[in-house]
Amino acid sequence: MIGISKLYCENTEPSDVLRYGRKSSSLPSHLLQFSEDKRPVVIMNITRQCNLHCVHCYAGSDSSKAENELSTNEWMRVLDDLADFGCPVVLFSGGEPLLHPDIVSLAQYAVNLGMRAVISSNGMLITPEKAEKLASIGLSYIGISIDGGREVHDSFRESEGAFDRAIEGQRSARKAGIKTGLRFTMNSRNTDDIPALFDIIERENIPRICFYHLVYTGRGENLLEEVLSHEKTREIVDLIIDKTAELHSQGRKIEVLTVDNHCDGPYLYQRLKKENPERAEQVMKLLEYNGGNSSGVGVASIGWDGNVFPDQFWRNHILGNIRNRPFGEIWTDTENTFLMKLKNKKQIITGRCSKCKFLNVCGGNFRARAEAVTGDIWAPDPACYLTDKEIGLKK
Repeated sequence: MIGISKLYCENTEPSDVLRYGRKSSSLPSHLLQFSEDKRPVVIMNITRQCNLHCVHCYAGSDSSKAENELSTNEWMRVLDDLADFGCPVVLFSGGEPLLHPDIVSLAQYAVNLGMRAVISSNGMLITPEKAEKLASIGLSYIGISIDGGREVHDSFRESEGAFDRAIEGQRSARKAGIKTGLRFTMNSRNTDDIPALFDIIERENIPRICFYHLVYTGRGENLLEEVLSHEKTREIVDLIIDKTAELHSQGRKIEVLTVDNHCDGPYLYQRLKKENPERAEQVMKLLEYNGGNSSGVGVASIGWDGNVFPDQFWRNHILGNIRNRPFGEIWTDTENTFLMKLKNKKQIITGRCSKCKFLNVCGGNFRARAEAVTGDIWAPDPACYLTDKEIGLKK
């Protein structure tokens, strides 16, 4: 993820990161992406079941539970493994994690083990009572998916009234004292609604919003015809930067991030080179600390059946199953050739990515997108919108 507000609005300095030694165990959550040891943030899909049928769901969730879902006791053993391995954050996802009958107990168990517990939700089930329970156990954050204004969001969710219930859900969470933010997945259907999303976070006093670039997996494969062009992507990233700067100039220190397209970092850096060269060099240092895409390194996902994946999108590559081996053994298995290649992918990727001067800060971007479009895991990510000249291939 690229912290637009952190980087462009000068809210974070390289010294802020170095003060903590760049260790996952000591960094506060807002600086965790700059850690040196990259202990993985783990997305736990604790159920396949969902009360919606979103057109871009990477997990392909539906209204039914999977037959082989892990039990609550099994998930608790997983949390023990993750804590022993030093994972700093667990993100409870699904499906819709609030449909799991023991979500509060699982989140509390994670917190008691010393990890930060966060939830990714559609927001519709966050009642005042549920919010109070989650707040009482020390939940760190809830991210609520909003993919446009009322009409666009409801069409994405295939459910009338989903937008209004999600907005009510985030109000309940914030009233209970839980930090709450919005998650917006960009494609050609909804980018016209981005200004409206900024209006919503201002009006509702929401402290955080993440703009996700589409990854073409799960039901997201059905949106390949609606992927933004490179030119449109640049336009939208500029819009997000401009809107963020406008808010901060008004004293509204809202945290704004873009997620799942790591060339946003070099793009922001090049813009700063023209506007504020001194800050641009500080930003480059932070981008180097970040390291770009972290699939198989600083991000992991565990499915409802116990399968471990390199990230939450790449579910066709199973690294192992936690019913058979502890997470730490799976994640460090030197005999898993695919996993070891992922951990050293900068030496393996091909094409323009391999020659890009920003490879160290992008990390080769998303291999799942490359595979989805070309069939080649190590080919360039088709969502990279930087020109050959910008990445140093043409003078």
